[in-house]
Amino acid sequence: MADNFALALQKGLRTRLAATTDLTNIVSTRIFDEPPQGVTFPYVRFGDITPAAFDTDTALGATVSIGIECHSRSASGRVEAVQMVEAIKQALHRQEANVTVTNYNVIELIFQTYSAQRDSQGRGYTATIALLCTLENA
Repeated sequence: MADNFALALQKGLRTRLAATTDLTNIVSTRIFDEPPQGVTFPYVRFGDITPAAFDTDTALGATVSIGIECHSRSASGRVEAVQMVEAIKQALHRQEANVTVTNYNVIELIFQTYSAQRDSQGRGYTATIALLCTLENA
């Protein structure tokens, strides 16, 4: 069974991020859907993913809102978290041709916003970037 818009997009974005040197220089291969117990910091985690129908008369499509979280506990905390967000933005914003999503065409991929705040445990920072992607069936 083929992945739906949201899961296929997550896989495509992960592949693109794993090939982004500015990001992997910080997180290595630590790009997760769900981080393992005792995860090493810093790391990236896929957050909320919200698909909405965006069909035309000739194609099934979706707009997918996606959040990607950047977790840091280094001495530079907020700086490192924002550096990760900026690397993600550079890798994805308006980079439709560089993101492959199996069974779908990426029509538009745009940065919306990001925020950086102290994490809930007060031991580091989490920066979250929000993106919006429009896809259609290939």
